[in-house]
Amino acid sequence: MDKKTISRDGTPIAYERFGDGPAVILVGGAMCTGATLVPLAEALSGRFRAVTYDRRGRGGSGDTAPFAVAREVEDIAALIEACGGDALLYGVSSGGALALEAAASGLPVRAVAVYETPFAVDAEAGEERAAYTARLTELLSQDRRGEAVELFLSRVGAPPELIAGIRMSHAWAGMEAIAPTLAYDNAALGEGPVPRGRLAGVPVPLLSVAGDASPGWMREASRVVAEAAPKGSYRTLEGQTHMVDASVLAPVLAEFFGADA
Repeated sequence: MDKKTISRDGTPIAYERFGDGPAVILVGGAMCTGATLVPLAEALSGRFRAVTYDRRGRGGSGDTAPFAVAREVEDIAALIEACGGDALLYGVSSGGALALEAAASGLPVRAVAVYETPFAVDAEAGEERAAYTARLTELLSQDRRGEAVELFLSRVGAPPELIAGIRMSHAWAGMEAIAPTLAYDNAALGEGPVPRGRLAGVPVPLLSVAGDASPGWMREASRVVAEAAPKGSYRTLEGQTHMVDASVLAPVLAEFFGADA
C-alpha cells in the first residue's frame, strides 16, 4: 500500500489505486487485507480506478479504540474524499455489509454492489450467530487469537484437517495478527438478519450477487438484500462459490457500474 488517507478519528488508512476512470472502492471481508482484492482491482482497472485498502486494524492501516462500525464508515468516507468526492462501492462477504451501511449512511456513493453478504435468514442461523458472537468475544478478550481464527474458520465451513493445515502454513501468523478484526466484521453484520429497514434507505442502485454453487442460505440472503433495496437487483454467477473468481465477477461489476459511471 503506497498511499494513506486519514479517517475522521485520526486513524491512517492505507490504500492502493489501479487504473484510471471512475473510482470503485473495494471493501474486503473477514481475514482479508487490501491485497486480497488486488486480482479484482486489476481486472477492473481497464475501465475504472479500482481502490483496494487495508481496513482498520489490518496491514498498513492503524486502529483507534473504541471500535464502532461508524468508524469504518468514516474510513470509507475518507477514501471517497481522497478519490475526488464520490465513488462506486463493492463489498465482499461481511465487507458487503459494511458497503451497504456506507451507502445507507448517505455517503456520496453512486452505486453499490455486494457479493454474498452472510446475513442470517432463519431463527436457527440467528441462534448459531449468537453462540459464535459470545465465544468470539470470550476468546478475543483473553487474547487467544489462534483459537479465535480457528473458531471463524470452523464457522465458515472449513473442516478440522484443513484448519490444521492452515495452522502450519506461512499464512497463519498474518491471520493471528488481524484476529481482533473478526469482531469488527461480526459487528458489521448487526443483529444478524438482513437489515431490511436500513436497506430500504439505500437511495442508489444496488446489485447483490451470489454464486449458484454456494449454500442455499447464502443465495437466499443475497436475494433478500436485493429485494429490500428500492433500486436493488439480484444475480447469480454460474459455477461460483463464496471464493468467487475475479475474472468472472469483474465483467458483471463493470456492466453494473458502467451504467452509473
